[in-house]
Amino acid sequence: MLRAHGWDVVDLDGAGVPERPEAEDALESAETFEANALAKARYFHALSGLPTMADDSGLSCDALGGAPGVRSKRWTGHAARDGVALDAANNAMLLAALADAARRAAARGETATRAARYVCAAALVDGVRDVVARGETTGRILEVEAGTGGFGYDPLFFSDDLCAPFGMVTREEKARVSHRARAVEVLLRKVDEGS
Repeated sequence: MLRAHGWDVVDLDGAGVPERPEAEDALESAETFEANALAKARYFHALSGLPTMADDSGLSCDALGGAPGVRSKRWTGHAARDGVALDAANNAMLLAALADAARRAAARGETATRAARYVCAAALVDGVRDVVARGETTGRILEVEAGTGGFGYDPLFFSDDLCAPFGMVTREEKARVSHRARAVEVLLRKVDEGS
């Protein structure tokens, strides 16, 4: 998206900044996606001296008061797990939490919603300004995983835009409606407008 917008893009390696996953994890301590994205952009801008874009994203479920939210990746607290094992633990915890929310709602004579949204905040820090933008894509959480595409909660997320689970669509289809694409689009517009 940035290249298509006419920007030269350099990743951390290209900027001569070694990846420091533990440092980035420590930066994600705020209670909002926006604050986490801004903290990461400021941190890596200070290390590189280059205009820096960073993001923070996650899943927000209505029935869970917005959880897992900014803790989406580390929701289960299984720091030693990563990749497929971490995704499986997080997905199992999500389904259990939604089942519990449904039981509590039923006890009150209500129906719990499975409405959810992926949220992304993208931040740009260039030494002159800090710009932050938010993007969302809405859907609902399925009762069982569908498909093996994507990562994280994707096999459980049924997209309103695509009328299909993210786990069953192509990368290109997902990119068209993704929370990250929407956040970056708004960010680029803000930068072009001089925000």
